[in-house]
Amino acid sequence: MPMPAMPASVLRFFTASHAADAEAWASTFAENAVLHDPVGQPPIEGRAAIHAFIAEVLSGFSPFLGLTPLQAHTAGNAVAVAWHGSALTTAGRPVNWSGINVFDLDDDGLIAEARAYFDQAVLRAQLAS
Repeated sequence: MPMPAMPASVLRFFTASHAADAEAWASTFAENAVLHDPVGQPPIEGRAAIHAFIAEVLSGFSPFLGLTPLQAHTAGNAVAVAWHGSALTTAGRPVNWSGINVFDLDDDGLIAEARAYFDQAVLRAQLAS
Protein backbone atom coordinates (compact mmCIF):
# COMPACT_ATOMS: atom_id res chain seq x y z
CA MET A 1 0.00 0.00 0.00
CA PRO A 2 1.50 3.39 -0.96
CA MET A 3 1.88 6.08 1.68
CA PRO A 4 -0.78 8.78 1.63
CA ALA A 5 0.17 12.27 0.46
CA MET A 6 1.53 14.46 3.24
CA PRO A 7 4.08 17.27 3.75
CA ALA A 8 7.72 16.28 3.25
CA SER A 9 8.78 16.35 6.92
CA VAL A 10 5.85 14.17 7.96
CA LEU A 11 6.58 11.72 5.14
CA ARG A 12 10.23 11.61 6.30
CA PHE A 13 8.99 11.02 9.89
CA PHE A 14 7.30 7.79 8.79
CA THR A 15 10.06 6.76 6.37
CA ALA A 16 12.68 7.16 9.11
CA SER A 17 10.55 5.05 11.46
CA HIS A 18 10.64 2.20 8.92
CA ALA A 19 14.42 2.54 8.66
CA ALA A 20 14.66 2.63 12.48
CA ASP A 21 17.00 5.58 11.99
CA ALA A 22 16.88 7.74 15.13
CA GLU A 23 18.98 10.51 13.56
CA ALA A 24 16.82 10.81 10.44
CA TRP A 25 13.65 10.52 12.53
CA ALA A 26 14.71 13.29 14.93
CA SER A 27 15.79 15.51 12.02
CA THR A 28 12.15 15.87 10.97
CA PHE A 29 11.61 18.00 14.09
CA ALA A 30 12.46 21.66 14.52
CA GLU A 31 15.29 22.40 16.96
CA ASN A 32 12.82 23.57 19.65
CA ALA A 33 10.04 21.07 18.85
CA VAL A 34 7.76 19.49 21.43
CA LEU A 35 6.67 15.84 21.30
CA HIS A 36 3.77 14.43 23.34
CA ASP A 37 4.21 10.65 23.07
CA PRO A 38 1.62 9.72 24.05
CA VAL A 39 -0.61 12.65 24.87
CA GLY A 40 -0.98 12.81 28.65
CA GLN A 41 2.68 12.04 29.35
CA PRO A 42 5.16 14.84 30.10
CA PRO A 43 6.22 16.48 26.83
CA ILE A 44 9.65 15.85 25.33
CA GLU A 45 11.18 19.22 24.46
CA GLY A 46 13.88 19.93 21.89
CA ARG A 47 15.30 17.90 19.01
CA ALA A 48 18.14 16.46 21.13
CA ALA A 49 15.71 15.14 23.75
CA ILE A 50 13.43 13.79 21.02
CA HIS A 51 16.43 12.03 19.44
CA ALA A 52 17.32 10.44 22.80
CA PHE A 53 13.70 9.33 23.28
CA ILE A 54 13.52 7.77 19.81
CA ALA A 55 16.86 5.99 20.28
CA GLU A 56 15.65 4.58 23.61
CA VAL A 57 12.39 3.35 22.08
CA LEU A 58 14.21 1.71 19.16
CA SER A 59 16.60 -0.09 21.54
CA GLY A 60 13.66 -2.02 23.02
CA PHE A 61 12.87 -3.76 19.72
CA SER A 62 14.68 -6.11 17.37
CA PRO A 63 13.69 -4.98 14.82
CA PHE A 64 11.43 -1.95 14.94
CA LEU A 65 9.42 -2.34 11.74
CA GLY A 66 8.00 1.16 11.70
CA LEU A 67 4.90 3.28 11.84
CA THR A 68 2.88 2.92 8.65
CA PRO A 69 0.63 5.84 7.75
CA LEU A 70 -2.85 4.76 6.69
CA GLN A 71 -4.55 8.11 6.15
CA ALA A 72 -3.33 11.68 6.22
CA HIS A 73 -5.37 14.86 6.43
CA THR A 74 -3.67 18.23 5.96
CA ALA A 75 -5.15 21.63 6.82
CA GLY A 76 -2.71 24.51 6.49
CA ASN A 77 0.33 23.73 8.66
CA ALA A 78 -1.42 20.94 10.58
CA VAL A 79 -1.48 17.28 9.59
CA ALA A 80 -3.37 14.40 11.23
CA VAL A 81 -2.17 10.90 10.34
CA ALA A 82 -3.72 7.57 11.30
CA TRP A 83 -1.03 4.89 11.52
CA HIS A 84 -0.26 1.30 12.46
CA GLY A 85 2.94 0.36 14.29
CA SER A 86 4.70 -2.98 14.29
CA ALA A 87 7.89 -4.39 15.74
CA LEU A 88 9.42 -7.44 17.30
CA THR A 89 10.58 -7.41 20.89
CA THR A 90 14.19 -8.29 21.63
CA ALA A 91 12.79 -11.74 22.56
CA GLY A 92 11.22 -12.05 19.09
CA ARG A 93 7.55 -11.49 20.06
CA PRO A 94 5.42 -9.47 17.62
CA VAL A 95 4.01 -6.15 18.81
CA ASN A 96 1.27 -4.24 16.97
CA TRP A 97 -0.48 -1.00 17.90
CA SER A 98 -2.18 1.89 16.18
CA GLY A 99 -2.95 5.53 16.72
CA ILE A 100 -3.21 9.01 15.30
CA ASN A 101 -0.53 11.67 15.30
CA VAL A 102 -1.29 15.35 14.91
CA PHE A 103 1.63 17.40 13.61
CA ASP A 104 1.98 21.19 13.61
CA LEU A 105 4.63 22.39 11.17
CA ASP A 106 6.77 25.51 11.47
CA ASP A 107 7.43 28.00 8.67
CA ASP A 108 10.35 25.85 7.44
CA GLY A 109 8.08 22.81 7.13
CA LEU A 110 9.64 20.97 10.09
CA ILE A 111 7.58 19.44 12.87
CA ALA A 112 7.16 22.07 15.60
CA GLU A 113 4.83 19.99 17.75
CA ALA A 114 3.61 16.41 17.52
CA ARG A 115 0.89 14.78 19.58
CA ALA A 116 0.60 10.97 19.52
CA TYR A 117 -2.75 9.46 20.45
CA PHE A 118 -2.64 5.72 21.14
CA ASP A 119 -3.50 3.31 23.95
CA GLN A 120 -0.22 2.94 25.82
CA ALA A 121 -1.72 0.14 27.97
CA VAL A 122 -2.22 -2.01 24.85
CA LEU A 123 1.40 -1.54 23.87
CA ARG A 124 2.70 -2.19 27.40
CA ALA A 125 0.61 -5.37 27.71
CA GLN A 126 2.19 -6.76 24.54
CA LEU A 127 5.66 -5.86 25.76
CA ALA A 128 5.06 -7.52 29.13
CA SER A 129 3.67 -10.81 27.79
